[in-house]
Amino acid sequence: MATVHLPLPPIQTGLPYPLGATCDGAGTNFAVFSANATKLEICFFDPSGRHELARCALPQCTNEIWHGYIPGVQAGALYGYRAYGPYHPEQGHRFNPNKLLIDPYARRLHGQLRWTDSLYGYRVHSPRADLSYDSRDSAAAVPKSVVVDSAFNWHGDKPPNVPWEKTVIYETHVRGMTMRAQQVPPEERGTFAGLAHPSVIDYLVSLGITAVELLPVHAILQDRRLVQNGLVNYWGYNTLSFFVPEPRYLSDGSPDEMRRAIRQLHAAGIEVILDVVYNHTCEESELGPTLCFRGLDNASYYRLNRDYPRHHINDTGCGNTVNMSHPRVIQLVMDSLRYWVQEFHVDGFRFDLGATLGREYYGFDPGSGFFDALLQDPVLARVKLISEPWDIGPGGYQVGNHPPGLAEWNDRFRDDVRRFWRGDSGMRGAVASRLMGSADLFNHRRRRSWSSINFVTAHDGFTLHDLVSYNQKHNEANREDNRDGSNENRSSNWGVEGPTDDPKIAATREKVKRAMLMTLLFSHGTPMLLGGDEFGRTQQGNNNPYCQDTEISWFDWSLIETEAGKALLDFSRRCIAARRILPRMRSTRFLATNMRTVHRIPEISWFDETGTEMTSDRWHFAEGRLLALRRVGQELRAGAISASLLLLNAFSEDREFVLPPPDMAWRVVIDAAEAGSQRAPENNRIIVAAHSAVLLVTENVIL
Repeated sequence: MATVHLPLPPIQTGLPYPLGATCDGAGTNFAVFSANATKLEICFFDPSGRHELARCALPQCTNEIWHGYIPGVQAGALYGYRAYGPYHPEQGHRFNPNKLLIDPYARRLHGQLRWTDSLYGYRVHSPRADLSYDSRDSAAAVPKSVVVDSAFNWHGDKPPNVPWEKTVIYETHVRGMTMRAQQVPPEERGTFAGLAHPSVIDYLVSLGITAVELLPVHAILQDRRLVQNGLVNYWGYNTLSFFVPEPRYLSDGSPDEMRRAIRQLHAAGIEVILDVVYNHTCEESELGPTLCFRGLDNASYYRLNRDYPRHHINDTGCGNTVNMSHPRVIQLVMDSLRYWVQEFHVDGFRFDLGATLGREYYGFDPGSGFFDALLQDPVLARVKLISEPWDIGPGGYQVGNHPPGLAEWNDRFRDDVRRFWRGDSGMRGAVASRLMGSADLFNHRRRRSWSSINFVTAHDGFTLHDLVSYNQKHNEANREDNRDGSNENRSSNWGVEGPTDDPKIAATREKVKRAMLMTLLFSHGTPMLLGGDEFGRTQQGNNNPYCQDTEISWFDWSLIETEAGKALLDFSRRCIAARRILPRMRSTRFLATNMRTVHRIPEISWFDETGTEMTSDRWHFAEGRLLALRRVGQELRAGAISASLLLLNAFSEDREFVLPPPDMAWRVVIDAAEAGSQRAPENNRIIVAAHSAVLLVTENVIL
């Protein structure tokens, strides 16, 4: 059935809202924002996307929204925009109607972008650079926007609504997680169908996590530099469209595949959190291509240098910064977020470079327009909101400074835990703060301890296995002469760089991995586990595999069959289970030493290895690497308490701990040195192995 009838009937005025292409069965309304354009044309293409069939000007502009209604245009129609207006780069305007533009609100794209110099609004090799003007038509190289009908039967799907205090996040990549999963059919590997395969969901359920946090799934642009070097943008932090799922992740090409995957994850009690990139777009700096926002209204969509508006502000390190001070840009982001919640039932968002989203012209502001809009929105108020609280701009480090209601990635947790277990001096007080939900950073404005997203590893950096196997990054495969990626990983190889057959080094590495997992899962706050860390996934020392759609990044599931991988997976499961059944590990409020039970026992207490409460002198003793944390909670039974005792030994030799008074019937439930065994203290004393941690519990004790 034809989706566009020729000749086109007379275009009607239509409506300025909703933005994008809205099909009502009889025709389609088109609406697009541009404050500075003088004319907007819509172009229609044949089903192949190669041949332009017709074009017409949108007849009306209301409140800077250009709009028109075209009878007979049905779902499946391919289209794009051409924007007319001033081409004055020195003033920030880069209109060029020779460049076909993607609809910012497109719900689907047809075809792949083909790199060619015609995609640029200027002549690429001109001595005048971006001040020159390119008159070539770019339509043949640009993906076409598609009019869609997004109806989908959710079959009664309900979000799991896991409380923050019960949340355990699993950061993973749709493609990398299943590319080597033998139980997944080959045609589904690396896609949402693969993610939703019963074997994958069963594995996640057995692990005990409650949410998957997916690296970006919005449609992306493959960077020209990477393509020329034979690489790909694997991570996906290069958004082309804020409403379109990345086609590579759809085995059948339909966005409904993503919907089905989310529905199946929900049925298993697992939430889906999307890592979203609204801080910049794929159009790069002023020297980048003209694909969408730049051509529609460069001066509105992007932050420009106020003194030299030819140039973009680059607070993101990616060439441009989305202008979150403009109400229509805020509207675009808000509409996108609501779309993913309402049309795809996602359960939350992690905002890449979230500090950028809180910037006004004068800098970061926790009361910024975007944060205000986000936190009052009735649709978004019920989902999890997480910020990566930094960018590279002035005053860009904002950990702990976001408004209540947002959780934040806590890199202080990552760095302090790594340094403590590496054996660095002076880290005992720092790791104590991290264990308690980083109250020094987040305990203000009535925020809850879940506000701290705790992690030891993430996609950006070493895996847990590499953290204990490499002193230096090994990013040669990225073809940047090992210059990319952080040089400071706070890692230790414990004697040999990379793989080793030395049993002592291997044993130390396994103990340190288990100790860091215990620290992560037994700290207050919200734990985030990097996918694959639970069985020893390695990236071969690459700490920046953003361009590695290869076995460097893909999960090697065969590791589970090894003795070490099997043991680590079992240990990870037991740690997650222990966190789930011990409520004092998951308090939503910040615990304090001055809060006591009815027996006058503090709800938290700190001790050294002698069982003596920590004093100021002991806290400031730089060479202290032993620490005991006792957490006590009141039980429902009259007079009964439950308690846990976490013992940490970051020394390179075994140490004895004296258990603090009062005497309790302690039993060991998790021991980083003896992953599969349980033991009890003797004479109120216990040995904690070098580079290791022990968790003891006692329950329903009546004192």
